[in-house]
Amino acid sequence: MIIDLPDTDTGALARKLVDLRESGGAVALGRVLTLIIVTDDGPAEEQIRAANDVSREHPCRIIAVVRGNRRGTSRLDAQVRVGGDAGASEVLVLRLWGPLVDHGDSVIVPFLLPDAPVVAWWPGTPPDRPSEDPIGRMAQRRITDAAATSNPMKALERSARWHVPGDTDLAWSRITLWRGLLAAAFDQPPHDPVTLGTVTGGSDSPSAELMAAWIGLTLRCPVTRSRTQPGSGLISVVLERESGPVELVRPEGSVATLTQPGQPERRVSLPPRSDRDCLAEELRRLDPDEIYAEVLTEGLKLLHDKGATKQGRTSTSGKPAKRTVTDSPSPVANDEPAPPPSPTAPAGS
Repeated sequence: MIIDLPDTDTGALARKLVDLRESGGAVALGRVLTLIIVTDDGPAEEQIRAANDVSREHPCRIIAVVRGNRRGTSRLDAQVRVGGDAGASEVLVLRLWGPLVDHGDSVIVPFLLPDAPVVAWWPGTPPDRPSEDPIGRMAQRRITDAAATSNPMKALERSARWHVPGDTDLAWSRITLWRGLLAAAFDQPPHDPVTLGTVTGGSDSPSAELMAAWIGLTLRCPVTRSRTQPGSGLISVVLERESGPVELVRPEGSVATLTQPGQPERRVSLPPRSDRDCLAEELRRLDPDEIYAEVLTEGLKLLHDKGATKQGRTSTSGKPAKRTVTDSPSPVANDEPAPPPSPTAPAGS
């Protein structure tokens, strides 16, 4: 059920919610958090649908703050969605116009669930410092998406510069399956140390950048970041060892090839992750992601200071056309860009 409240105010919207609760039951009692989506009018529906799907795993109240034109007089157009139109949640769509666009925090305060965590999600261009944003200050977790911005690499640099506990990015969630497969490959002998890592991916892929930083920080080995054409995403990871390389290659599609010494070549399902899957993963934990924080603030610095970066073609196998490292490797001992075509298929997946 969808109820439209054009040119309304927060008082009228609150009364409507009370009426719905009295007629349909206390729907808010089973909600575990409040999810705030801060977005623009164009892609809002697609992002609300993704949040609806996530609510089946994490029941929540979804508040979509949709920013309209800043010109003209202040106006609030509200919409309440319950039942089949809201997944396992209730959805409040608040369309702000005029000067009210800059005061979304004041509008949403009356609708936050009491004694429940707050998560803020910016599917598009986020504020430079999400933790200092009026809505970000309300939230325990702040989720951004560097791949959805016009300059993903700059967005990643800003995230590293202003990171505080509770910040995270969907570019990190998109490589969870990659990291799991690579870590599992080291459970099998031989257990040789990694002498060199090579990460191949699009020049505008923040996920490839975070993957290279994670490898360098975790394995304490030099890492080569081989950049391909913008929009190609993460293509391959090669970890060199004396016994032979471990290679995980996904040149295109949803099937990757995993090769390691002493094992037959394996084809594994590795499709690009959707916003729905990444968002669901982030909502499974509301405490700070310490590994992401270390990779973002320390790993990226180590990669940029000591790593090697190459520009070049990529063969059909997903490996760099030339793999000679021309920059000096990291002395640490071993123990793009065009914007993405749409928020649902970011370049970093």
